[in-house]
Amino acid sequence: MAEVARMRHGSSAGQPITRRDGALKVTGAARFAADNHPAGMLYAVLATSRFGRGRVASLDIAAARAHPGVVEVMTPSNRPPLALHPDDKAMPFAFRMDLLQDDRVRYAGQPVAVVIAETLEAATEGAALLAPRYEAEPVETTLDAAEVFVPPAVGVGDAPEHRHGDAEAGLAAGARRIEATYETPFQFHNAMEPHGVVAAWDGDALSLDMPTQGFALTQARLAGLFGIRPEDIHIRSPFIGGGFGSKLLSGPQVLGILAARLVGRPVKLVLTRAQMFGPVTHRAPTRQTLRLGAAEDGALTAIHHHVRTASSRFDDFFEPAAGVTHTLYAAPAIMTTNEAVRLDTGTPGFMRAPGEASGSIALESAIDEMAFACGMDPLEFRLRNYAEVEPVSGRPFSSKALRECYAQGAERFGWSGRSLAPRGMRDGQGLLVGWGVGTATFPALMFQGEARAVLHRDGGATVEIGAHDMGQGAWTALAQIAAESLGVDHETLAFRSGHSDLPNAGIAGGSAHTATAGSAIRDAGTKAIAALAEIAVADPQSPLFGAGNVGVVARGGRLLRRDDESRGERFAQILARAGRDSVEGRGSAAADPALAERYAMHAHGAVFAEVKVDPELGQVRATRLVGAFAAGRIINPRLVRSQYYGGMIWGVSFALHERAVLDPCSGRVMNADLAEYHVPVNADVPSLEAILIEEEDPHVNPLGIKGVGEIGITGTAGAIANAVWHATGVRVRHFPIAIERLLVPSPAAVDNA
Repeated sequence: MAEVARMRHGSSAGQPITRRDGALKVTGAARFAADNHPAGMLYAVLATSRFGRGRVASLDIAAARAHPGVVEVMTPSNRPPLALHPDDKAMPFAFRMDLLQDDRVRYAGQPVAVVIAETLEAATEGAALLAPRYEAEPVETTLDAAEVFVPPAVGVGDAPEHRHGDAEAGLAAGARRIEATYETPFQFHNAMEPHGVVAAWDGDALSLDMPTQGFALTQARLAGLFGIRPEDIHIRSPFIGGGFGSKLLSGPQVLGILAARLVGRPVKLVLTRAQMFGPVTHRAPTRQTLRLGAAEDGALTAIHHHVRTASSRFDDFFEPAAGVTHTLYAAPAIMTTNEAVRLDTGTPGFMRAPGEASGSIALESAIDEMAFACGMDPLEFRLRNYAEVEPVSGRPFSSKALRECYAQGAERFGWSGRSLAPRGMRDGQGLLVGWGVGTATFPALMFQGEARAVLHRDGGATVEIGAHDMGQGAWTALAQIAAESLGVDHETLAFRSGHSDLPNAGIAGGSAHTATAGSAIRDAGTKAIAALAEIAVADPQSPLFGAGNVGVVARGGRLLRRDDESRGERFAQILARAGRDSVEGRGSAAADPALAERYAMHAHGAVFAEVKVDPELGQVRATRLVGAFAAGRIINPRLVRSQYYGGMIWGVSFALHERAVLDPCSGRVMNADLAEYHVPVNADVPSLEAILIEEEDPHVNPLGIKGVGEIGITGTAGAIANAVWHATGVRVRHFPIAIERLLVPSPAAVDNA
């Protein structure tokens, strides 16, 4: 078999190519799930609970059915049967769902009925006419709930406690010690596109237009619920308007599918913005206590990171906020512990950088507090203590890249001009100026994926993969990898994606999609070229005849001898002479467990932030952000910068804006809209810069790719918090940082726990 090489010189991978789907989106031609209107389609609207605990005592179903245009009202009494109970968790990443299985209310915003009508307006009015009455019970909505327990696991199966060395002895030995508690709030996914579905049944065959971050898992879950075969479920999801971890499969989408089965017609169900605050998961609140010890020279002697978080009363997901402490700083003793309470809310879940976002803002704030206690510049302190190997596991990782992130970020930002003492810098208008730094990190994950590559007799090429584009640019980056793997121009490549009948690309989550799907595409392309080369080198009429030992190169739609590139021919010529219409390669990819055992795999970064604070009003503005990130091989610098920018903006949101407020009496989210649930707008982030640090990591995956979608949050939130302290001298430990916490009697009041 001929050895095949793919040349990077001149390839599309690594180039800042504009989005393949950009023109479709800006012209409105991109079809999202709710843009589909099959013939005979009805509209479904949820009626949701106003209380967080109790039961539905009555619904005025007759009034709703009497409304003109209303076709049916689905309640627990007439909901079509399911093959599995909605609380059964028969597969990974399956959460318990509220699918009208009874009259119990488990959280505010829970669906209690579905109204199906000829128009959206009629369905909405019918839902209002149901006028539900409740037998409400007292709710618990805070981390001060009475019953505290140690969860069986945090995140995805991680142990609730880790010990490396003797943390208590290390703390006792420290010449400097700090102990501080930080709190982060409820946060809710608010993608531009709400969750929804357009569902149509044909016997037991189910056709769905819906956003999903994982075709195969969604098919498997639905197949179990409805007692049908996964292959009888066809899902179209070419475009997703943001997901952030919440769009694998949600209960409201299943209710839309049930509604379609009930009425025997296609049904569209799309959540309102207010309904996004309840049944589609969220980030749980945390209360994190960090104890740090350091020697006289500033070397850390111990870290203890303790987390209290919450899940719902009926299911388990515990925010793994302490996990970030395992990976960054080289204390000889590290202990992480977790405890939890149960609240009357929907179940939390994966929300962009789950655990890393909430944990890093606390850890980076504590690191700054310790640096100040030691009389050291916070960047100098981090350089003194950053880990050369993963502290808990001892596995090596690319720590040199992190040092380069610190160096280049600090130089670009102008960090050397920072005052050591807080409240020592002002601008020309008299505003307090603060500079802060935060270390960014995120694991380099990889799931299982498959792909198919085909070379055609007419010279064309097609790559197929059931991948997901949530706005991150997957269509573009994956097509670039496909073009490189086949040695063709990306503009001539036919790239098919976004449908469940294509090869399974795995989950679009954990910042692992490009690594997973891209590696599967590379494998498929390699096999397709190898099949073509096998034909050519065995053909006496080919200039590549007998080149099996020296190998061939695929470039520009041609196969070339590697030792003499003047000898070669086009793919189409090889296939035509062989009488073949096409050759194909089927590829797969998965993480290498042996390498994962030997190496700690992370992307790294450093974020530098400037804030300005009105000394009289306490108003905070983030005026400048510079982030430097090392994330392995970069497939498309334009898209990568866009992802870094998005993460950094989210970090600003985490530190300064975003918080859901729950009514302690009813359990309802009181700010369930984008007017009062604050997220940054353009004016809140006037200056962003992302530096791409060159890094080669041969161990993470065949392409050397690391994720970039979540890491920007992890350094930025802490950098903003530290900059606010540097500007004001007030250490705020409740996030987001509110004006009232900065309005202290005097600058001497430097602690605000």
